[in-house]
Amino acid sequence: MLEFATISQCLTYDDKEDDLMNASLKNGAISLTRQLNNYREYQNEVVSMVGRAKANDIFSGAIHLLSAGTSDFIQNYYINPLLRVYSPDQFSDILMISYSTFIQNLYGLGVRRIGVISLPPTGCLPAAITLFGLGRNQCIPRLNQDAISFNNKLNNTSQILKSRLPGLKLVVFDIFQPVLDMITNPGDNGFFESRRACCGTGRLETSKLCNSRSVGTCTNATGYVFWDGFHPSEAANEVLAGNILQQGFDLIS
Repeated sequence: MLEFATISQCLTYDDKEDDLMNASLKNGAISLTRQLNNYREYQNEVVSMVGRAKANDIFSGAIHLLSAGTSDFIQNYYINPLLRVYSPDQFSDILMISYSTFIQNLYGLGVRRIGVISLPPTGCLPAAITLFGLGRNQCIPRLNQDAISFNNKLNNTSQILKSRLPGLKLVVFDIFQPVLDMITNPGDNGFFESRRACCGTGRLETSKLCNSRSVGTCTNATGYVFWDGFHPSEAANEVLAGNILQQGFDLIS
């Protein structure tokens, strides 16, 4: 029964990437439709183990954590000419439709506690600076502004969903400012490197290209804000976890 108690406290669904668009699949990312189907299958397994009533309590009491948007922009919108017919603002609106539908589908499956992680300052990610920085080792203001606009829409859409779906606890975790603080003032949090990532060249590598054996990988990752071109290091994630916990009390009340 300890296993089920753990499930009831926090249930995290995560794919290899964080796409909101089913059309933007790459690198083995799992579509939102497939994720929902996988979750339905998981629910059926839980029902078979503990019965419908207990299972419903688990699903409604579990905290579901979602992270979405970064890959949609960095690895899709900014490099896919077919999507550039949309302005960044219009593209965010399209993503909000997918997000809203996904949350409503989860709600229909009995989910009542959801935490959603906002976009970070995407213009400061090492990979973004490499791809779009025109050779300058600086954050890219227009990308950060796109992230701010997306996050505003995410908050507004989430408020609308909460007003329409009785009993839904939906919290948007802001990681934009905490990550930006670590990048602009790394020493305040015990870091010494916030532009170059620990893995490989520190400019672009990610996923399977990043491990302790990758050529050039640092030996002291705790001093780096970024592990690879897209993702914070474990030490940076510990800082973010503290911020998220402070923002998430509504999910456990």
